Amino acid sequence: MSLFSSDVSTPTHQQISTSTDQQITDLARHVAEGLSRSPKTLSSMYFYDDEGSRLFQQIMALPEYYPTRTEYQLLSTHCEAITAALRPTDGAPFYLIELGAGDGLKTKILLRHLLAAGTDFRYVPVDISSAALDGLAASLREELPSLQVEPVVADYVAALQLMATKPGRKAVLFLGSNIGNFLPAERLVFLQNLAQPLTPDDRLLIGFDLQKDPRLIRAAYDDAQGVTAAFNFNLLTRLNRELGAEFDLANWQHYTDYDPLAGVVRSFLVSTRAQMVPIAALKAGFQFAAWEIIHTENSYKFTAPQIQNLATDAGFRVAEFFTDAQDYFADVILTPTV
Repeated sequence: MSLFSSDVSTPTHQQISTSTDQQITDLARHVAEGLSRSPKTLSSMYFYDDEGSRLFQQIMALPEYYPTRTEYQLLSTHCEAITAALRPTDGAPFYLIELGAGDGLKTKILLRHLLAAGTDFRYVPVDISSAALDGLAASLREELPSLQVEPVVADYVAALQLMATKPGRKAVLFLGSNIGNFLPAERLVFLQNLAQPLTPDDRLLIGFDLQKDPRLIRAAYDDAQGVTAAFNFNLLTRLNRELGAEFDLANWQHYTDYDPLAGVVRSFLVSTRAQMVPIAALKAGFQFAAWEIIHTENSYKFTAPQIQNLATDAGFRVAEFFTDAQDYFADVILTPTV
């Protein structure tokens, strides 16, 4: 007997995010703080407005950007074992919750396998971009019409707190290499917050980009076509649109590099001249020296021992560890310990 209602094939958004006005207020506060620091910083979380989400879809298709195609191959190879580890052994219904669902390209591998096996589950894609969820819902209606879908527009922690009130196992997906965007201390807090609403019966599948040839890593974040640069510049375009900033993109350049000692890619926006940038929403201007940077993103790469230690510190144990043939990437299934 399914614990889901019978009208689940038609996706309807649950909107539990803050209002647009609140989001703009939060953005303004973040920008005021970040541009007052030394060095100046802005969070990569603000990359993902609708245009940023669209650009990231392009990045994932680039020849230099190995993480997407590598994880796709990994999921294709280990699909049966991964789905077996995620679903309850007694065949009970469960929720498959994806954080930052995007276009669902890789997730559809798991969805098709679960459907083919007659598994009783509901897919809950979570994203802060309603446009991304609209596109995903449309493609799922076309490709997998029997799939039970419940899209949620929200931040990750709010979505999991909502889902924790529902019965049955929660199998949470955090695919891609998104965990690498957090600084080490923030990463630990993030995983602890994910663990809090989960029970020992729930599962968390996280993608980790592994350490490898430094030149291969660097090229993935500085593609020849300039799509990654456009993705970085879009952050300034968003500030111009939403906060009345006056960033002239002609006075900025994209720069990125990989530090193999720290295992991290760092991305920057570089001011090519001395300039003052007014931001109307803040009723203030910010001075930039020639070649001063705004640090916009970190992307950490991991080793297997680092993943094990992170899981333990966050309140999980490693249940399964799946890698591709080249050991470029790992999809790791974690079980809450409390």
